[in-house]
Amino acid sequence: MGLTNQTTGTGVPANKLSLERVYPDDKVIALAGNPNVGKSTVFNSLTGLNQHTGNWPGKTVANAYGKYRHKDKNFIMVDIPGTYSLMSNSSEEEIARDFVCFGAPDATVVVADATCLERNLNLILQTLEITDRVVVCINLIDEAERKKISIDCGKLSASLGVPVIATNARSNKGLAELMEAVYEVASRQISVSPLQIAYDSVIEEAIGIIQPKIKELAGDKINSRWAALKLIDGDESLLKALDRYLGYNLTDNLELRELVIKAGIHINEQGIKTDLLRDKVVSRLVETAEEISKNAIAYKNMTCNSTDRKIDRILTSKIFGIPIMLGMLAVIFWLTVAGANYPSRLLSDLFFSIEARLTDLFVQAGTPVWLHGILILGVYRTLAWVVSVMLPPMAIFFPLFTLLEDLGYLPRVAFNMDNFFKKACAHGKQALSMCMVKLIL
Repeated sequence: MGLTNQTTGTGVPANKLSLERVYPDDKVIALAGNPNVGKSTVFNSLTGLNQHTGNWPGKTVANAYGKYRHKDKNFIMVDIPGTYSLMSNSSEEEIARDFVCFGAPDATVVVADATCLERNLNLILQTLEITDRVVVCINLIDEAERKKISIDCGKLSASLGVPVIATNARSNKGLAELMEAVYEVASRQISVSPLQIAYDSVIEEAIGIIQPKIKELAGDKINSRWAALKLIDGDESLLKALDRYLGYNLTDNLELRELVIKAGIHINEQGIKTDLLRDKVVSRLVETAEEISKNAIAYKNMTCNSTDRKIDRILTSKIFGIPIMLGMLAVIFWLTVAGANYPSRLLSDLFFSIEARLTDLFVQAGTPVWLHGILILGVYRTLAWVVSVMLPPMAIFFPLFTLLEDLGYLPRVAFNMDNFFKKACAHGKQALSMCMVKLIL
């Protein structure tokens, strides 16, 4: 088994990950979820040390896959990038969407944070639009209990139409039940009836115009309802992925193209432009998440998240958000630069004292001058400069950045910068990469 650019099914996009099964009945499981919901903990707990890491083909986004056995079946679990959405606004979202849709997983496990389940339901609902073979893993259930948040997994499962398992991956609680649910869904031993989002009547009518033709052309290879919605939306990245997956351009079909135009005219006549269409789709997802949450989640302590919300209002406000962010980053850069001076000097003195001793050894050994120049004045001195200059600031900066990530501040930075970066056709998360590049430069 390995990571390849070959397909396990019909024309999986060539630049995406696919897997070679050791045995034909091996089950491939996609592991999805928002960042910081314990997805990696679930992955590590299930696969142990039997895992591999690398990059997605053609991308700089990391991937990981591992194996575990359950009931004499091999399961290959793919840890797809953490993302808040499948609407392909970033490389992570595009990879997650394409693997769930085109990577032919036998089941998709969506890990959600029990302490903020309503927010996580957005990704769950989007996943259910793509595939019906879904298992929802409600992780960090112990944290929810500590905050006096009660989640009725039975009601949640009934609302979503798929199995819902509560877990605490750090203590392995619920993982046996999770593996059993994955086994049943992947083996089709249980029937699932995933929730279908009911959109605005105009959007539903537009979907109804296109969906039958997509079903006729693509069969069961893709979810025709979801594909119809994306064709109306004009999602270019998805259209390209569909072309690669199906092996032909779906919109080359004249009848389908006419139907897409007809659907577009229909929604435009109702005053729904592309941006408004996306807003309506997202709004409906949020409303559905709220409805499900009210039915399945009980807050015994209504102020459990009040502190977080107060902090959010300050750190992401239009008035204070940017100044606080600039001040925070300025402090980090100052600590990095100022704090690195002393250890850099110590390392430099250490390495160059060693260089002097090495030079003495070379002289005593009577080695040629050119060899001393290459090894000591070239290789060693360059390495000494690089380590003494680069190591101290990196040793200070990255722990500080990790601390901000653990405290939940970096996602707020990405949120603050998202509008600015979108004007350059980029994503707010790229602000974090720019901070790191700035440090290196």
